[in-house]
Amino acid sequence: MEDCTPRDIVIPLDITLELQKQIMSELEILYKCDSSYIIGFYGAFFVENRISICTEFMDGGSLDVYSRIPEHVLGRISVAVSAFKGFVSMPHFGSLADVKPSNMLVNTRGQVKLCDFGVSTQLVNSIAKTYVGTNAYMAPERISGEQYGIHSDVWSFGISFMELALGRFPYPQVRLHSFSVSRLLPSHPILCLVPSQDPPVLPVGKFSEPFVHFITQCMRKLPNERPAPEELMVHPFVMQYNDRNAEVVSMWVCRMLEERRSQQGVQ
Repeated sequence: MEDCTPRDIVIPLDITLELQKQIMSELEILYKCDSSYIIGFYGAFFVENRISICTEFMDGGSLDVYSRIPEHVLGRISVAVSAFKGFVSMPHFGSLADVKPSNMLVNTRGQVKLCDFGVSTQLVNSIAKTYVGTNAYMAPERISGEQYGIHSDVWSFGISFMELALGRFPYPQVRLHSFSVSRLLPSHPILCLVPSQDPPVLPVGKFSEPFVHFITQCMRKLPNERPAPEELMVHPFVMQYNDRNAEVVSMWVCRMLEERRSQQGVQ
């Protein structure tokens, strides 16, 4: 069994003066967010042009490093992520970007939490109105440079969970793992595929009907056809697994970590 003792970790980040205000706004959001679905924030300090941010340590790491995740585990993960998105979709939080597997964290206690809010909603230009870089999990309207908001996050939610269910990025033309498609150059083919093609679909007969419907609804091409974040919390797929059973995720994380250690031992 894994050591489940809570631990802290300090990650130093290089920072310019220009980014300092952005990060301070991010930290302000962390202070305001009182949610069990967000990694704990303990503080930060500046030294010259560097900032060290102290947060809770999630010993299972981020979901982008795992292969295909079983549906019953994804169901418990979806409860946490949808609850978080419903929480931050309230008017005083606006829209938080960067919903993707690398920002979904798990630990051996079965907890699921999110991190890395991208660029703060407290910036002078609202994140719900301004184009701020491109990653492969962005909704079509974001990639096209159009205005976007909370329904764009729902697309990111859907494509992320589709990747976790398949064990690969949903667009078969893009043979890249999530960690390598988080930030893309403007010329990358995925930036043409997402706005121009129909959304990918799950293979027939591989997944339950509620999960297929959940993903299909999240990945509607038009933003106004997607459910709002708070609606995700009452979707049948999410409700089915809203049993507060952390043991399911805990056992899965511990098993995956043990398999990883065994493979490293063989090498």
